[in-house]
Amino acid sequence: MGAHALHKDLEDLAAEARAELVDRIDASGAWADDPVWREAFAAVPRHLFVPYYYVGVRGGHERRWGESPDARARERWVRGAYADTPLATRLRDGELVTSSSQPSLMAMMLAALEVEDGDRVLEIGAGTGYNAALLAHRLGDDDLVTTVDLEPDITEAARQHLAAAGHHPVVVTGDGARGVPERAPFDRIIATCALTSIPPAWLAQCAPGARVLAPLATGLIVLTVRDPGSAEGRFLPTPAYFVPLRGEGRPEPEPASLGGVPRQAREDDLFRFLLDLSRGSLTPQEAYQLWEREGRPPRGRYGLTVSGGDEWGWLDDPEGPYAWPLRLP
Repeated sequence: MGAHALHKDLEDLAAEARAELVDRIDASGAWADDPVWREAFAAVPRHLFVPYYYVGVRGGHERRWGESPDARARERWVRGAYADTPLATRLRDGELVTSSSQPSLMAMMLAALEVEDGDRVLEIGAGTGYNAALLAHRLGDDDLVTTVDLEPDITEAARQHLAAAGHHPVVVTGDGARGVPERAPFDRIIATCALTSIPPAWLAQCAPGARVLAPLATGLIVLTVRDPGSAEGRFLPTPAYFVPLRGEGRPEPEPASLGGVPRQAREDDLFRFLLDLSRGSLTPQEAYQLWEREGRPPRGRYGLTVSGGDEWGWLDDPEGPYAWPLRLP
């Protein structure tokens, strides 16, 4: 009797916390362009996707767990599950391997994806499965959604969380950079891991006119696919920091010397974005001169073009004068 009542209390608390989260995202304007996402976030229970997570404490991390014997700890767990913050869900040797992204950022990305009824969607980076559940709920058809992750323990956990929430999209274990050719063609691809360039396999698996949204260089690029080898688009104005895509041929960026770049610029988020986007093509000193000359441009002025096996970033106009090749794996 006591346990059942407690379970009901937790469910009531989860429903209340979920409604508060939805109101908070609503107020942020994240889904203003596609308010249908409000219903998905209101319906999909995030706590089922984070049965435990880690919060930073002095000297390390503290694990919050839905099955804790301490009632107050369980309450902290469920409230934290609906905070508008990213949640660390998997650590290895103290390093973050997987997280559940900040819900308002997820909402903004999903709205920017411009999903339409009947779209076939590929998600790169299954994570907890929460994003795939939101997509499946929005599309009303689990089979339209495919999500891929490199590590079997991550995909297995995502499958279990999705089943607990009543969804069964296709969950694939594999290298996200290769896409999922057997499930192609896709109308939308969304990545929840940071890239250094756009993998060619993705465009090859897209239908003409498809939309690709991916974190790249601490920004979010939105590409329109013209044909299997070409796409172009601009960055959203929002900063975005994600765990890097893991898999074959993903180079570790080499630190560049910032000598001669003023400290104020080194610490500026917009300059760091340009530095990441132009790494390997512009020296930090060249990037700084461009940044100052062009009035410290925000992310929305930058774009990316993929064509004929090449990729290049640009400022304002893909034809230049400010364009530079991306370093490909």
